[in-house]
This record gives sequence, structure tokens and C-alpha cells, in this order.
Amino acid sequence: MVTVYDVDPNKLIDKLAEKLEKDIKIEKPEWVRHVKSGAHVEHRPEQDNFWYIRMASILRKAYVNGKIGVNRLREMYGGKKNRGRKPPHHYDASGAIIRRAMQSLEKHGLLKKEKVGRILTPKARSLLDNTAFEVSKASKV
Repeated sequence: MVTVYDVDPNKLIDKLAEKLEKDIKIEKPEWVRHVKSGAHVEHRPEQDNFWYIRMASILRKAYVNGKIGVNRLREMYGGKKNRGRKPPHHYDASGAIIRRAMQSLEKHGLLKKEKVGRILTPKARSLLDNTAFEVSKASKV
């Protein structure tokens, strides 16, 4: 059986983002196209499907790491900020984007809130495994 660990993460996230957009039909908030993804970046994301890519990435991280929370994801998605002549420092990503994405995934039954953090539901685990199988099949051809 093919799992998330067996396929290229980038291909898996792209395929999963496509499924979230077309099959599950998760709505993208209007404000997403106007905001930056964190204090460390200068411009908003250039991809039109940034929202779905971020949600797919969150699902993959929940699969790999188990229980996840907003603060840990903020650290993971953050980066170094160019501060001119001063040395760069790490800045966390936007918590609002991550929080709203997780709430949307909860609403569609893909994440479940625990006492501390969130975990995948069986429906999400199945979706990720099936997507990984499709990606592995497509890469063999």
C-alpha cells in the first residue's frame, strides 16, 4: 500500500490542492488574494491557488507529524526577513491564514480539534492515502 511517505511531497501537495478545490469544493475566502503570508515576505503569493496549496500542506504535515497546532505551523511556514543592512532574523508566518485554513478543514471533516492541537480524521487519512496512490501511479507511467 502506498502512503504519503512513499511519494514526492510537491507532487502530492499539488494533486491534493486540486482535489480540495474541485472535488471537495472548499470555498476560498475573498481576503486571501490581498494578504501576505507573513511578516517575512514582501508581496502576496503569486499562485492563484495558494489557499488550496496551504491547506494541502497543512493536511500533509498533520499526517506526518501527528498532532499539530497553529504556533508550530507558524514557525514551519515562517522565514528570514531581509532587514537591509541588519542581519536577517526569523519571523513566523501569519497565524490568521493558518487558523482559518484549519477551521475550514474542520468544517469539511478533514481535521478534528483535540484538547491541544488538531489531528487528521479517518476521512482525511483516506484522502491522503488515495491521492498518494494516484501520484505514484502517475509517476510510474
